[in-house]
Amino acid sequence: MRVLGIESSCDETAAAVVEDGRVALSDVVASQHEVHARYGGVVPELASRAHILNVVPVVQAALDRAGTTLDQIDGIAVTNAPGLVGALLVGLQTAKSLAWVTGKPLVGVHHLAGHLTAIYLEPDPPPMPHLALIVSGGHTSLVRVNGHGDLQELGATRDDAAGEAFDKGAKLLGLGYPGGAVIDKLAATGNPEAVAFPRSMTAGEHGADFSFSGLKTALLHHVRAHGVPDGQALADLCASYQAAIVEVLVRKTRRAARKHGLEHVQVCGGVAANQGLRAALRKAGEEDGFRVYIPPPARCTDNAAMIAAAGYHRLARGERDGLDLDAVPSAPL
Repeated sequence: MRVLGIESSCDETAAAVVEDGRVALSDVVASQHEVHARYGGVVPELASRAHILNVVPVVQAALDRAGTTLDQIDGIAVTNAPGLVGALLVGLQTAKSLAWVTGKPLVGVHHLAGHLTAIYLEPDPPPMPHLALIVSGGHTSLVRVNGHGDLQELGATRDDAAGEAFDKGAKLLGLGYPGGAVIDKLAATGNPEAVAFPRSMTAGEHGADFSFSGLKTALLHHVRAHGVPDGQALADLCASYQAAIVEVLVRKTRRAARKHGLEHVQVCGGVAANQGLRAALRKAGEEDGFRVYIPPPARCTDNAAMIAAAGYHRLARGERDGLDLDAVPSAPL
């Protein structure tokens, strides 16, 4: 079964063709980083306009690189929730138009379900059930994955997600957009104990929920008191800030794995590309006896191959959506 996937939930216009939910025949992403860099973050209206310009060429490129045509596609999957509503609508209307013209079945895909499925495009995915840590710009969650489409959320962010803490922290330090990768690079040469940042909601009574708003505030107060450093002092500050985020993510993941007796843990979402987090989780897995699965960095960030793979499982179960499928900016997993 060949599925065309379309993703436009934020600032990446993406399309891909995936076969049987496992093999990506193509995976095309048009980035909007240059559009939003001057503003230090995503501007929703500009994102929507860029999607309108990019979506048709990106879909055509995905078909061409896969060596296939719309007539040879078996189904169409599209992100319809959650995300920026204007951005979602561009991809969704494109997918519905293609479904109407070709008569191919259409399925909507929850963006986080896509992230959870990205690991199944790799040759050695985790068995079911397993624990998943989803870390992105808008979401930080721990999920028990019992099967495709059978998910149990164990905990989520109460305010700001880990990715937002990275992006807003980078903006505060003048590191540009997207800044998470810059913090990660600087942190590699810094001292993570140079600045004592708080570790929020780590006590047992908070369970698997997360909170990073207090950490952002702590960084703001530090900068107001000491200014933005440069050189080694900036690397030390980034290392300390990143360590506060990573330590919370790892601590809660270890606790959830032990509590639920799960020996396989996958990490997904944009922040899963962070080298500090990847290393810390692998070390925790070695110490606690669970195996860690992380997609390559390109499959951690937003892409359409993960949407097509998740859509394949819905189509394989016989599920279909109508042409009245709507964009939902905020939706539970």
